Amino acid sequence: MKPKLSVYLSDHVAKRLTQAADRPGTNKSAIVDAALDRFLNPERDQSGDAALVRRLDRMSRQLDRMDRDLSITAETIALFVRYYLTITPPLPSGDQNAARALGRERFEMFVAQIGKRVASGGKLVADVMERVSSSNPDLFLRNLEEGTPLGQPTAGDQTNSRATDATGEPPEHPPEGREEVGNV
Repeated sequence: MKPKLSVYLSDHVAKRLTQAADRPGTNKSAIVDAALDRFLNPERDQSGDAALVRRLDRMSRQLDRMDRDLSITAETIALFVRYYLTITPPLPSGDQNAARALGRERFEMFVAQIGKRVASGGKLVADVMERVSSSNPDLFLRNLEEGTPLGQPTAGDQTNSRATDATGEPPEHPPEGREEVGNV
C-alpha cells in the first residue's frame, strides 16, 4: 500500500495537472509520483539529458561546418571579384551593347545552371570542397602562430603562391596550364 499525501496546488498548476491526467493511460497520482521522483532524484533521468547533449553537440558541429563553408565561400567570391575587376579592361563604347547582350545571355545560362543544380539536389560548393579536401586536406586549416591559412605563404616562406603575384595582387593572366572558363 502506498502512503497517501495531501498537497495544496496553485490554481494554474492544478488545472494543468487535471488536463494532463485526462490523457488516456495516466492519472494524477502517477503524474505527481513521476514528477516528484524526477525532482528528488535528477540522476535517474540522465538518458533524456544525454540524448539532448548529443543532439546539441551534433548541431554545434553542423554550425561549425556551415560557418567554415560560409567563410570559404565568401573568400572565394571576394577573390574572384578582385581577380575579375583587376584583369577585365574597360570596353570601348562601341562594343558595350554587344557585351551587354553577351552578358545577358551568359547570365541567363548561369541562372539556368543554378536552377538545374538546385532542382537535382547537386551542390557544386560541396563537390568542390570534397575534391579539394581529398587532394589537399590541410588547405583550409589555419596556421595559428601566423594567422594565415595553411597552404599560403607565410612571412618566412619563399614559396610562390599561384593565387597572387609578388605584390599580393592576382596575376594578369591565369596560371600556365589553366584555361579561362566561359560557361558555368
